[in-house]
Amino acid sequence: MSDEREETAPANDIGSAPEAEAAPETPEERIAALEAELAKGHDSLLRALAETENVRRRAQRERQDAEKYSVAKFAGDLLSTADNLRRALDSLPEDEAKDDRTKNLLAGVAATERELLAAFERHGLKRIEAMGERFDHNFHQAVFEAENTGRPAGTVVEVLQPGYMLHDRLLRPAMVGVAKGGSAAPAADEAEGTDDGA
Repeated sequence: MSDEREETAPANDIGSAPEAEAAPETPEERIAALEAELAKGHDSLLRALAETENVRRRAQRERQDAEKYSVAKFAGDLLSTADNLRRALDSLPEDEAKDDRTKNLLAGVAATERELLAAFERHGLKRIEAMGERFDHNFHQAVFEAENTGRPAGTVVEVLQPGYMLHDRLLRPAMVGVAKGGSAAPAADEAEGTDDGA
């Protein structure tokens, strides 16, 4: 009896387990699936390349800004030095200097101021010319209003402290006095000129 079992056992193992077959794919279905997978991979690649390019551009822009504006704090600290040199020159006009020592001192201070302003220019730091200009809150800070100046309202009539730009950014606004009242005719003329040009 045991011999019969041994003989029949191998017969049951061969080919008796049914294989789980997947549904057969047609070549067209296989091609469509591969094309979809390829399109998905291509799209992912394009997105990754675009993101890499955006990161590169952003890093380049940040590097350029860092190079351009890295001296902002240092330059801001030097503005008071430029202000003090100008105050020293304004405190004693050159024609009031009596002796040669005073004249030489004034000449030396003037030369120092010129050299400092030239260094500012070389590094993109420029003084804002405000006198006689229309008040612009983007570049000027009004400290007072002056009446009876004979100037149109909103015109800068006095500069208390010059303003500075670092390349295209405001480093310090000009502290100014602005005409109050005055003749309104130029403002009306400007408005008419604007209407004509439109």
